Amino acid sequence: MSDTTTEQGTGQGADQGAEQATESGRTLGTRRGTGDPATRGRTTIADGVVAKIAGMATRDVVGVHAMGSGLARTFGAVRDRVPGGSRSVTRGVKAEVGEVQTALDLEIVVEYGVSIPDVSRTVRENVITAVERMTGLEVVEVNVNVVDVKLPDDEEDDDERQLQ
Repeated sequence: MSDTTTEQGTGQGADQGAEQATESGRTLGTRRGTGDPATRGRTTIADGVVAKIAGMATRDVVGVHAMGSGLARTFGAVRDRVPGGSRSVTRGVKAEVGEVQTALDLEIVVEYGVSIPDVSRTVRENVITAVERMTGLEVVEVNVNVVDVKLPDDEEDDDERQLQ
């Protein structure tokens, strides 16, 4: 019988080193990849995901009555009334997503009497915080377009009233 233990330069046997034992030329164990697991592969985030996050963050701001232009709100009101239909959180949001950055365009309707610059600033802060925290993307710009003002004597939007 022959001795299968070989000595390495440090005097330790092969079973204590980094090499794997073999039997008939096959590897008995598997060697794991090296490096940080987070760097093995790519994560892509769709425009719609960023738009949903931004839409939810915008709706959370006091003073924002609705989102989208008149036509988008009209179609949205119809979609909301359809059984099984869901409310579109991306209405009034356009997202452009790159590999590490994103830019957003928002269309909002504000409540009468609120400070539009204050609401816009709060919307930007909310959206940037939410998108960057959830996606890891850098938000390079958030453009807020105020398309309408909700007046206090309006019980419902004019567009929704026409649908009833």
